[in-house]
Amino acid sequence: MAGVAAIGLERREVVAHGTGECAHASYGVTVQLLLIRHALPLRSEPGQGSDPELSQEGIEQAKRLPDALARYPISRIVSSPQIRARQTAQPVADALGMAIDIDERLAEYDRDLAHYTPIEEISEEDMKRLVNGDLPSGVDQPAFIARVAEGIDDILASADREDTVAVFTHGGVINATAHRAMNTERLLCVQVDYAGITRMLWSSRQKRLFVAGINATEHVWDLLPRNQQW
Repeated sequence: MAGVAAIGLERREVVAHGTGECAHASYGVTVQLLLIRHALPLRSEPGQGSDPELSQEGIEQAKRLPDALARYPISRIVSSPQIRARQTAQPVADALGMAIDIDERLAEYDRDLAHYTPIEEISEEDMKRLVNGDLPSGVDQPAFIARVAEGIDDILASADREDTVAVFTHGGVINATAHRAMNTERLLCVQVDYAGITRMLWSSRQKRLFVAGINATEHVWDLLPRNQQW
């Protein structure tokens, strides 16, 4: 995405990307937020609900996350209540000997739909909406944004200074958070892959989130459907 780039970080003096004044200024002690999209789930059939388990390929993606996240001093793990997010978080929780806190507000916009359809298989109409930066038809977009913001704000408010919180969630939730941090015109503003890691920093001085890196996927590059063409 133009204007946004991943950067190296130091714990006490960092430079992050955002929009508006002081977007590139050093801003002192922060909370580090790692937003991890769930791994590849199974597709559910109509009537089975929108909460499938991980596919076998998704299980393999999730197994790589403990090593991918080992560099971060994770102090808390939070997950969406949906199965695919919780199963993605479990290998990391097991590796660290930590519990997984569940936050209902981090659920995806599809949680009440009749079934789950992977992005690669959605309808032409909904694909057009996604390309235009909007959620699928039938979703209350403002209510979704507000729900996610409330959940993220509470995570930040409960964190100690310099905490690193790993949040296992969904593409829509990560986009809603990036949209808010960067004040983008479109809600769906960043590409987020299965098991991709997005890093955000909370400035205790400026009272806002900054984006430090989007969609790191080196750990699962060979397991991502959209990379098969390369």
